Amino acid sequence: MKRILVVDDEKNIREVLREYAEFEGYAVEEAEDGMQAINLCKERDYDLIIMDVMMPKIDGFTACKEIRKVKRIPVLMLSARGEEYDKLFGFEMGIDDYVVKPFSPKEVMARVRVIINRNSSGSAREEAYPKMQYDGLLIDTAAHNIFIDGQKIDFTPKEYDLLVYLVKNEGIALSREKLLSDVWGYDYYGDDRTVDTHIKMLRGHLGKYRDYIVTLRGLGYKFEVPGKEQ
Repeated sequence: MKRILVVDDEKNIREVLREYAEFEGYAVEEAEDGMQAINLCKERDYDLIIMDVMMPKIDGFTACKEIRKVKRIPVLMLSARGEEYDKLFGFEMGIDDYVVKPFSPKEVMARVRVIINRNSSGSAREEAYPKMQYDGLLIDTAAHNIFIDGQKIDFTPKEYDLLVYLVKNEGIALSREKLLSDVWGYDYYGDDRTVDTHIKMLRGHLGKYRDYIVTLRGLGYKFEVPGKEQ
């Protein structure tokens, strides 16, 4: 049984999410602030954390950052603020998804299923691509590491997923909508700036290999090594 930690200082929100999650067959535990969530994650393992941003003691972003120091657990962030900056800041930190309050519990559960299924099946998919190397760019999917000219580079989970997806589809033109659907796991209803932002961050990490991600005007992107026959 998959285990979910629901973190929110509003008791009624925790209760609603618990009710829907347990109905879906998940085991649910609760925390009322970021500090409690950090302590629970140090002691126990979870398949997903649903985390509110604005909480007393420690906010959700800070709690997420501290948890990531000790464990790699997918995070679905909740927030009453819908500004693009908050969403992009969360994605840059490596959260898996972001839902604005007030929300539909059914929608939250749909996103929970996508995240858990994607992470559960990730190992099986990566067994078929243990290592991928293009000049000095090496992606070791077994270890979940990326190296640039022998140096290990830290990518957020979403940046990693996006790069691996692009590489596995080398030479194929991928629309922003396709990337949103397959990497994020559902339709972002036209918010394709999320893809552009992550591509920009990816290129920053790739350094001299940044041009391996080619922009297709009016469409999207593709991974292509200059001079290599497709």
